[in-house]
Amino acid sequence: MSAPLARALAEHAYIDPTPVQTAVLEPQATGHDLLVSAQTGSGKTVAYGLAIATNILGEAETVERAGEPMALVVAPTRELALQVHGELTWLYRYTGARVIYCVGGMDTGPERRQLASGVHIVVGTPGRLRDHLERGNLKISNLKALVLDEADEMLDLGFREDLEFILKTTPQERRTLLFSATLPRGIVTLAKNYQHNALRIDVSGTERAHADIEYRAIRIAAHDGGHAIVNLLRFYEAPGALIFCNTREAVRRMTATLLERGFPTVSLSGELSQAERNHAMLALRSGRARVCVATDVAARGIDLPGLDLVIHAELPNDPEVLQHRSGRTGRAGRKGVSVVLVNPAARRHAERLLNAARIQAAWSGPPTVEEIKKLDLERMLRDPKLADEGSEEDRAMAQSLLATHSPETVARAFIRLYFGQSPAPEDLIDPGSAPDRYPPRDRVREPHGRKPEPHVRSSAPASAPAFTPAPASVPGIPGKTTWFRLNVGRQKKADPKWLLPEICRQGKVIKKDIGAIRIFDDETRFEINEDVADRFAEAITQAKVSDIRIEASTAPTQKVSERPRPAPAPTATQVPEARLHGTIDASTLTHTPRERRPANLADKPSNRYIKSKKYGDKRGKPGAAPGEAGKAYLGKPKRHHETNKPDKAKHQGHAPARRRP
Repeated sequence: MSAPLARALAEHAYIDPTPVQTAVLEPQATGHDLLVSAQTGSGKTVAYGLAIATNILGEAETVERAGEPMALVVAPTRELALQVHGELTWLYRYTGARVIYCVGGMDTGPERRQLASGVHIVVGTPGRLRDHLERGNLKISNLKALVLDEADEMLDLGFREDLEFILKTTPQERRTLLFSATLPRGIVTLAKNYQHNALRIDVSGTERAHADIEYRAIRIAAHDGGHAIVNLLRFYEAPGALIFCNTREAVRRMTATLLERGFPTVSLSGELSQAERNHAMLALRSGRARVCVATDVAARGIDLPGLDLVIHAELPNDPEVLQHRSGRTGRAGRKGVSVVLVNPAARRHAERLLNAARIQAAWSGPPTVEEIKKLDLERMLRDPKLADEGSEEDRAMAQSLLATHSPETVARAFIRLYFGQSPAPEDLIDPGSAPDRYPPRDRVREPHGRKPEPHVRSSAPASAPAFTPAPASVPGIPGKTTWFRLNVGRQKKADPKWLLPEICRQGKVIKKDIGAIRIFDDETRFEINEDVADRFAEAITQAKVSDIRIEASTAPTQKVSERPRPAPAPTATQVPEARLHGTIDASTLTHTPRERRPANLADKPSNRYIKSKKYGDKRGKPGAAPGEAGKAYLGKPKRHHETNKPDKAKHQGHAPARRRP
């Protein structure tokens, strides 16, 4: 290894090389084409950066003047290409090599000017590199090394045509290094067609995949996914967390939910522009954002500092995708946690995924409110700020504060300030241990042989309140309560689904502290436990100004809904009588047995048999027996125009000739 590369590695605390880095630096690998399979997070970027150093530097320690590129690195996604560009930039800092990137979604003008001014290494995505090759901006007659990073992912994303174009366009005497986490049949075929006597290096089996990752499978109820993620973020308090969803719409919904709850969150998906994706990655790396909600575009190669938690909000369909998602944490010797959320309907699918990926996950319910509060207390007591003695000015202010207020008052104020920005946890249940709310029909037993009635979830009309008035004793709120009001009501489509998070966010309370919610036309009133009412009132005065305001109120006196109820429908015995006799007073109707009804009224044919174009009037005479009306017409022979013979007037000419049998 040359001295400039060793110096750069020492500055970045690279002491012992990883297995894949050791393998590519072996003497038998020097100068050969390589087909390398290594697990994610094993240091592949630095590995091929060191491997192509002999092609770029040769025996010298610095490079010559920049001209046409000497090395080309192809990555599947923009984020991975930008990350590889950053890694190679610091690795070749002291060699004088110029490294640039060419990725889609950005202006081609700066890239074209950089290529024209001369470069040593180009990192890019397949589509943008092909575009520069076809336009003549990227000249590769002097290319000595070609690296395909995450080749299996590029094939899965549909870049085979672009890869084959690049491989056919580059010089035949180049050195080709193909790096992949797995080696499916497509990768092996690609290597046979475009590599020459490639040396195969497999370091994926040297140690258990993701040995530094703790896997957890969390049982949740069907619609508690968002609440469970809030509790997990509060339970682990990781400096960086990555939440995976399967669709872009799910990413938008989850991002909006977490931002509403107070988590600094960014999103990452294919629908965002490159500038927005770069801004999200910069916010994560700088610490301005703690949570990233992403699709599988972030499942490959992305390395974020401090990313200790990965949450699978939605399960993937492929066990390899599950491994790559989880591989964003537990990298380079760091510990990490990968959590899989499993609702009852997806239990078998989750078990199949974990078994196929050979992952032993610990099953449990979601973190409870008590567990989160216990950890909050432990974190507060271990906070380094409490052990810091501070300056003389700080001690003087502390003495003045204690002279004015009691230690207990100061401690309460400190606790409110310490946890003021932390979102309140949710009170969740473990569906694996809780009884079924809606048992199946075969478990229901009704006496006297009656059929079990179906279990129907109650659904209120749009005009009715979603929450019923609270009873005298509200579960979870012992004692007295205090009423507050919101300035939104039914006219502004008030709904508890977004009212509850807003109340918890502004008042710094949890869901069990809220009692009855009554929604009116222009306002909403709700109960708060009297034990936290003072803290709630103080918190809403300090909340950020928004269109939804909360203020103190009194108990509602008006009815929740004053709309008149519709008149009851007539009974089954009243409907035939009303149809027979017309509009009469329903209270005077009495049931008449069928045998005492007039035959011509009760048993006359329906209207579609009364008149007919073919047979005329078929109405029976008054007093006829039931079923005798129109009997005389049943056996009447058909007329001439009703037979199968062609109608001369209709055809206006000769009848069509019939085929001979």
